[in-house]
Amino acid sequence: MSGPFFRTLLCVTINCCCNQMLVQYVVAFLLGLLWSVLVVDASLGDADPRYRSCVTQCQENGCVGQRCFPNCKFSSDGALIDRPWYMQEPLYLQWKKWDCQGDCRYYCMVDREKERGLHSLGPVKYHGKWPFKRIYGMQEPASVAFSALNLAMHFHGWISFFILLHYKLPLKYGKKPYYEYACLWHIYALLSLNSWFWSAVFHSRDVDLTEKLDYSSAVLLIGYSLILAILRGFNVRDEATRVMISAPLIAFVVTHVMYINFYTLDYGWNMMVCVMMGVTQLLTWLVWASVSRHPSRWKVWLVVFGGAFAMLLEIYDFPPYQGLLDAHSLWHATTIPLTYIWWSFIRDDAEFRTSNLVKKAK
Repeated sequence: MSGPFFRTLLCVTINCCCNQMLVQYVVAFLLGLLWSVLVVDASLGDADPRYRSCVTQCQENGCVGQRCFPNCKFSSDGALIDRPWYMQEPLYLQWKKWDCQGDCRYYCMVDREKERGLHSLGPVKYHGKWPFKRIYGMQEPASVAFSALNLAMHFHGWISFFILLHYKLPLKYGKKPYYEYACLWHIYALLSLNSWFWSAVFHSRDVDLTEKLDYSSAVLLIGYSLILAILRGFNVRDEATRVMISAPLIAFVVTHVMYINFYTLDYGWNMMVCVMMGVTQLLTWLVWASVSRHPSRWKVWLVVFGGAFAMLLEIYDFPPYQGLLDAHSLWHATTIPLTYIWWSFIRDDAEFRTSNLVKKAK
């Protein structure tokens, strides 16, 4: 096993060094990721003295102008109080409501942006985010919708992959598929569904819990995708070798997730980890597509370079159109057709490998 593996690795290394276009793409991809995962806590908007004064005053009296918020309930000493549980609205009505600080920040932002508009000034970011319009309590409705569509696309791809394996392709004894990577892709589907679910939740409501769940889910998906790229790219089929390759990567990813959840959410470190794993995964798939004779390798190239152009939306960030569509939400939109193509490649790969294995079995 080690001989063919290292020969393949040597071939990949030589090909990578000689492929100038590949290097250029990796640089573009790296810049895109650096920009997309960088989170700035202090922005021009929340540094504005008028905005700060508005938020402070609202948190003292519970009102912004003529708008007062029922979530800002104060006792005689000025402390926030909560109503008894039996006097609160049911959960299906509470989900679209915000706490006192959230409402104060939002409506102070709305009023400040109106003032800036009267002076022909463009929108600015508040707490690292553009000023969005809320719809049914959702903070970034377009990103929520596109995240949900990505989730649906992954679910469709996974179900179609499952049907292909178990109902259309020949099976081995015991009704097991011939395709050696079937289980790995099932795990990938589950992690993708989990990641896009928490992406939708996070864009709906950005609080500490949803932020950590979104970041953790994304790291788990990127880390596992790297493992899958290595195993499929180098055609690793031996279980012992799979464990040897996967174990250190799993340990690293789990340690990182525990670090950002239970120690500190270091945005810079998290950015470095995601960039490192993402670029390594990208290199693996690109080199595999360039040296492979797979009939559907063009779909890998399409997804990779389509993702690269989509990253330009993250690099050339712009304010939301009509308070709804910004560059980040459009980036989420571009991943929807790319997800469809990616699952199409996975199905093609299952058919290609199964056909070869059935021929060998005969």
